[in-house]
Amino acid sequence: MEDDDNTDLPLDSQLPEISEWQTIPQAPEGFKSGFIAIIGRPNVGKSTLMNCLVGQKIAITSPVAQTTRNRLRGILTTPEAQIIFVDTPGIHKPHHQLGKVLVQNARIAIDSVDVVLFVVDGSVEAGGGDRFIVDILERTKTPVILGLNKSDQQPADSQRINNSYSQLAEPHNWEIVKFSALTGDGTDALQQTLINSLEPGPYYYPPDLVTDQPERFIIGELIREQILLLTREEVPHSVAVIIEMIEEQPNLTRVFASINVERDSQKGILIGKSGIMLKTLGSAAREQIQKLIAGKVYLELFVKVEPKWRQSRLRLAELGYKVEKD
Repeated sequence: MEDDDNTDLPLDSQLPEISEWQTIPQAPEGFKSGFIAIIGRPNVGKSTLMNCLVGQKIAITSPVAQTTRNRLRGILTTPEAQIIFVDTPGIHKPHHQLGKVLVQNARIAIDSVDVVLFVVDGSVEAGGGDRFIVDILERTKTPVILGLNKSDQQPADSQRINNSYSQLAEPHNWEIVKFSALTGDGTDALQQTLINSLEPGPYYYPPDLVTDQPERFIIGELIREQILLLTREEVPHSVAVIIEMIEEQPNLTRVFASINVERDSQKGILIGKSGIMLKTLGSAAREQIQKLIAGKVYLELFVKVEPKWRQSRLRLAELGYKVEKD
């Protein structure tokens, strides 16, 4: 159970609900638009990049790999184009049913977008995981741009690193762009490269929208982000957050959420001694939710044990994880 403070939040941080969407305008002559999938190994900065490009936090980030689970769309609208980014789970060798669903969704995204932005960790040389993704991309007709993230972390002598990625890109004539999603350096050039890769097209969404995901989904993701940040390896990916109920009052939004884990020991870690961990992550999540909805929030969290939920396709679907349709 969480209290709230009297923080005043800027109105421009509020995401519009579907009911508030304006009429989609007609695009001017020469306007470009399209869908771009952001793919790569786990923990290369895909979600951080999408947040940077759309100018608002809509995807959760964490030092823990495999943070992204759902196919989240971020929307960037400029005077000359509208880009719909599809943030995908990190492509890796899956070890459970949830992992298989996530990787399958990433593969589906590759063939259902206009352009693929293949993001790699530009602070280290290309590895086997990157080459595994190259093998997948060789089977698609979708155009690919290779993005070298973390340019701010490259060592002074980065020639070997750059050469390792050039060797991946050159056989396929992929354009290479270097940038840092964390500092924003080089992202303007990346944005222009992405716009240049698109064909003329209409507005798909109202210009002021930054995501197509409902507020309820993002609230659940903000709670899950704090769990990943505060527990790290102790409760890695055995957690799913379900928003049970949202009550909107004139001056307060009440959010009731359940945190599903697989083992009693994980429940104990999340609650903590005398409930201190649950209170800590609830307070941190509430601060993020208040920024999202631009108002005061009361957050109440419950922890439930759902044994082996990641291994059950039925339970995965009930918790919102299922193979996307292309």
